[in-house]
Amino acid sequence: MKQSLWVARLVLMLLVSVSCISDNSYTEIDFTDTVLAPKPPTPGGDEKTLRVAVAAMISPKQTYIFYKEIVDYLGETIDMDIQMLQRKTYKEINEMFLVDKIDLAFICSGPYALEKEKYHFKAVVTPVVRGSPFYQSYLIVNKKSHFRKLSDLKSHTFAFSDPDSNTGSLVPTYWLHLDGTTPELFFRKTHFTYSHDNSILTVAKSLVDAAAVDGHKWEYFMAKNDTDTLKTRVIRKSEKFGSPPLVVSDQLSQALVNRIQHVLLSMHVNDKGKNILDKLLIDRFEVPDEEWYKPIKKMKHELAR
Repeated sequence: MKQSLWVARLVLMLLVSVSCISDNSYTEIDFTDTVLAPKPPTPGGDEKTLRVAVAAMISPKQTYIFYKEIVDYLGETIDMDIQMLQRKTYKEINEMFLVDKIDLAFICSGPYALEKEKYHFKAVVTPVVRGSPFYQSYLIVNKKSHFRKLSDLKSHTFAFSDPDSNTGSLVPTYWLHLDGTTPELFFRKTHFTYSHDNSILTVAKSLVDAAAVDGHKWEYFMAKNDTDTLKTRVIRKSEKFGSPPLVVSDQLSQALVNRIQHVLLSMHVNDKGKNILDKLLIDRFEVPDEEWYKPIKKMKHELAR
């Protein structure tokens, strides 16, 4: 009898542990931390550090994993230490440029297209994924739901990613504008998740009825057979926009900017670089064209009228 009771208690403890792990899949994380990727100083040379910021386009942990190898490769190749910083929102990243706290950053296409003059940064490269330097916003719903189009979501719940996100906020707001309404009037309730994988998670777990996410991120997780992503489906795709670029501060010397750009543009022809890109499903980097980002400006202009 005592042995049976002991076994029952053990099973209960295991069940509680599993349930705690599941509930922690959506967590609050301190974004103020910075991570210094140390590199031995070059004998006789000056120690230099390149400060690289990344907003939580995907969850903080996934963002760190996603970008760390690229950042480390860059630092090793240009012979500089790298300080990698993460922040919760795109706005926090952008404002760090104004006070000279970062040198380069991976940002969203929206802030780049709309505010590059304000924040004094310029794009050096953008990723080519599945043969294209463009990406789209995906409107996703739970795979088991009955929703087939945007109008089906009237009076339901919706998740945006970041307030300044192109694919996760501007695009769905623009779609509703074309239909003569606003998110406040159309949806019963809206939320901000501050990362695309959190948006996918909320839809997969039916915490919200739908969300708008970065198509690159959705395709990446789908290719990796991510459990949550497999529980969602796409019911609408936006027009194509220039993919989110890597931008640099206008305080950096042109010589250093040229070195950074050269290393990333040639990354796919280096065995180590290509291996890193292959894991991230990136073909290569390419110099962005300003024309690619004009549709974003057009949407913002029409919403402001």
